Amino acid sequence: MIAVDTNLLVYALREDAVFHEQALDVLVRLAESGRRWAIPWPCAHEFLAIGTHPKIYRPSTPVEIACEAMRVWLSSPFCETLSEGPGYWEKLQQLVRKANVKGGMIHDARIAAICIHHGVSELWTADRDFSRFPELKTRNPML
Repeated sequence: MIAVDTNLLVYALREDAVFHEQALDVLVRLAESGRRWAIPWPCAHEFLAIGTHPKIYRPSTPVEIACEAMRVWLSSPFCETLSEGPGYWEKLQQLVRKANVKGGMIHDARIAAICIHHGVSELWTADRDFSRFPELKTRNPML
């Protein structure tokens, strides 16, 4: 199963993003591929926080538009949501200790732990920070 990181979701939403066309194309192809794919809940939350943040985007995306975009992606018949569950804590603390991450990097460790916990085969992201977690295969599908 492929999981999608926040940055691809934001790029697909924001027409003013440099990678908008590529990200939107990637998500449409994934959603229409007939393959299982997923959005980790922390990525959905972060998508809303970033896309609607008035200090990041001017003008920011209205909450209604961001929520509707997420609703469309989540309604894809092969899209699943991923969250913490039994065994997650053990994976998170293992990743945090092994990579010696602290502070804001804990958020990426959380996403990585959720993906690994759910058997994600690949996380599609433009964020190289996930390389700290070699247990999770990552790929930038826009390259």
